[in-house]
Amino acid sequence: MRTAAKTAAADLDGPQRIAKVMARAGLCSRRDAERWIAEGRVAVDGTVLTTPAVTVTATSEIRVDGMPLPAPERARLWRYHKPAGLVTTHRDERGRPTVFAALPKELPRLVSVGRLDLNSEGLLLLTNDGALARRLELPATGWVRRYKVRVHGAVDTARLAALDKGVTVDGVAYGPIRAILERQQGANAWIALSLREGKNREVRKVLEHLGYPVTRLIRLAYGPFQLGLLARGMLDEVPKKVLAEQLGAPEPASSGTAKPRPRRVRPETKRSPSPSRSRPGENRDPPPRKS
Repeated sequence: MRTAAKTAAADLDGPQRIAKVMARAGLCSRRDAERWIAEGRVAVDGTVLTTPAVTVTATSEIRVDGMPLPAPERARLWRYHKPAGLVTTHRDERGRPTVFAALPKELPRLVSVGRLDLNSEGLLLLTNDGALARRLELPATGWVRRYKVRVHGAVDTARLAALDKGVTVDGVAYGPIRAILERQQGANAWIALSLREGKNREVRKVLEHLGYPVTRLIRLAYGPFQLGLLARGMLDEVPKKVLAEQLGAPEPASSGTAKPRPRRVRPETKRSPSPSRSRPGENRDPPPRKS
């Protein structure tokens, strides 16, 4: 019978860095894994490591603090309706509230697929699998990110249309962006915007380059996964079948358990709508706040 340590390494397709395998097992981040190795807490095949520059294979026996490395869970994905005011990080050096501190403690260690900045809101995908997160973030995946954006200023529709050819801002080249003026409301306007690259703060930088500072930004969709009717502060796991279909993989074997209901991860406020069930395929936008 294989030990748990060998089971954890048995899913490897080939030699991989030890820090990556530890992170995949859900123990810690890669950065923490490197720190644990420097502290002498990790051993491979009976040898205590002194450097993270070590690769392991399916036959490696990995122990952390003397305990076998747990076998990784299957890849899972959650939709989360991020409220404004949370930082998409595990630890914030400025002490600001974070997305991950707001999640239920019984969940496995999660990472985000891309980020939403402090003042942005809407759909944030979370996964227990770092490799899956990187795969979904790659522009090569071709998934469109859709946003509803409120800006200050009188919007020139011709300037928005020109973004379809791409734009360079402060030396950074951004790919084609589809932006359509939905309505002008006095000194403010709502814009529907979609893009494929998703570079750091791309929406804000591009619109501010045009002279339209962003006052509210809501992500509505990330590829086939929609915000839908998921209430602010709610978390909803994507069913195994849906995830397998979207990734082009065979459906994982059924566990025989029912799909859990969406979960609220922050205290309900008066502005929060009542919890509602939403499927990943739904494509309904949340009503914007009045300007």
